[in-house]
Amino acid sequence: MLKMVDVFSKEKRSWIMSRIRSKNSKLEVSFRKILWREGFRYRVHYKKLPGKPDIVFTKQKVAVFIDSHFWHGYDWEKKKKKLKSEYWQWKIPYNMERDKRVNKELKKMGWKVLRFWEHEIKKNPYACIDKIRKALL
Repeated sequence: MLKMVDVFSKEKRSWIMSRIRSKNSKLEVSFRKILWREGFRYRVHYKKLPGKPDIVFTKQKVAVFIDSHFWHGYDWEKKKKKLKSEYWQWKIPYNMERDKRVNKELKKMGWKVLRFWEHEIKKNPYACIDKIRKALL
C-alpha cells in the first residue's frame, strides 16, 4: 500500500478531522425528523450491521445510508482532476469501493439497501421517503 504524505502536521490534521461529523449531520438529523413526523420508527447508526447504516428498519431489514457528495465520490470523475493531493486520489475511491462492499454484504445477509445522495434529500426529501416506504412493503 502506498503511504500518503500529508501537507499538515499530525496535530493540525487531527484537529481538521475532528471537525468532520460522520454521523448526526444537519442533513441527517433533519431528514430523520421528517421520517419520524411521517410515522416511521427506526434505529440510527446500527452497529450490528456492516457500514453502520444511518437509518435502519430492523423488522423489515432495510438499511438507509445518506451519502455526502465529497466523501462518497459523487461525480468523482470530474472532481478528481481538481483534487491534486495523493491522499484524496486514494481516499475517495477507497470509500466508494467500501460502499460497494458494504452493499454486497448487507444484501447477502438479506437486507435491502437504500443510498441517497445529499442533493436528493435536499431537493425532495419526500421522494426519498417514498422510496423507503416502498422498500418497507
